[in-house]
Amino acid sequence: MRAATATEHWPQEEVHLGRLRLPGPVMPASGCFGPELKGLTDMSLLGAVVTKTVFSATRAGNPEHRLSDLPGAMLNSVGIPSRGTAYFLDETLPRYSDLGPPVIVSVGGLTREEYREVVTELRDAPCAALELNVSCPNLEEGGPEIGSDPERVREIVAEARTITDLPILVKLPPMVSSIGETVHAAAAGGADAVTVANSLPALAFAGPSRQPALGNVDGGLTGAAIMPVTLRLVRDAVAADSIPVIGCGGIFTAKDALDYLAVGARAVQVGTATFHDPRALGLIAAELAERVPELPYLATLTKGAHRGRA
Repeated sequence: MRAATATEHWPQEEVHLGRLRLPGPVMPASGCFGPELKGLTDMSLLGAVVTKTVFSATRAGNPEHRLSDLPGAMLNSVGIPSRGTAYFLDETLPRYSDLGPPVIVSVGGLTREEYREVVTELRDAPCAALELNVSCPNLEEGGPEIGSDPERVREIVAEARTITDLPILVKLPPMVSSIGETVHAAAAGGADAVTVANSLPALAFAGPSRQPALGNVDGGLTGAAIMPVTLRLVRDAVAADSIPVIGCGGIFTAKDALDYLAVGARAVQVGTATFHDPRALGLIAAELAERVPELPYLATLTKGAHRGRA
């Protein structure tokens, strides 16, 4: 039997993320899916594809070892290698476009100026939207994540908004003093939607030597173990502002995706699951499409979660 497409099964004609319209709610998280996986996924099931993060200049990434498996999670410190925007526009973006679904380009920056440069270079790119990854370290302020400062988030989004007419999503870090304030800041800057959240900062040792498991020492924790953290953040983000929220963190099954949608997320991103099974994205999207009729009932069950905020 032919699997139904995202458009055929999703109860709305489109998923609305501000001005961005998608045929379905499931997409990969940045850095977790590439054109090389096309043959393992029914692309018609996806609402969008999200590219790896692009920076203005070439970046080699962090030293090896970059990935470490942990119980229920993965620790990584890839460092987001990038060949710069010129190579991305000429070589990488066309390969993503050939996949079929709308393309969302992930934008990185280590300074406010770099975000400005990348958005300027991508402002007329043939893509559906930009996703500003504000979880990058802020070199202008000594290293804290740019997204940890709501005012800096607002400034970066507002400046991007003046440069491009493309819809703008903002991918937020989880370790913020107030997810509500950060979401408000992104909305005030002119974002169309926010993605909640990126990986959790973490540290692990390798074996009895007690040497860091990663070459960069610190890394980002992803996988099923973080979902209770990010699900709570999504709930609070939805409650804080009317801006659409994309849930991201620990999704391995359609049930996980439904949990995010039930607390108010408009769409979801799947990341680490694809490292365990390259087919995961398509499998989750296919099952979610079949289980969409459960959403109204699940939403009534999760109302208590909104009352129980601590």
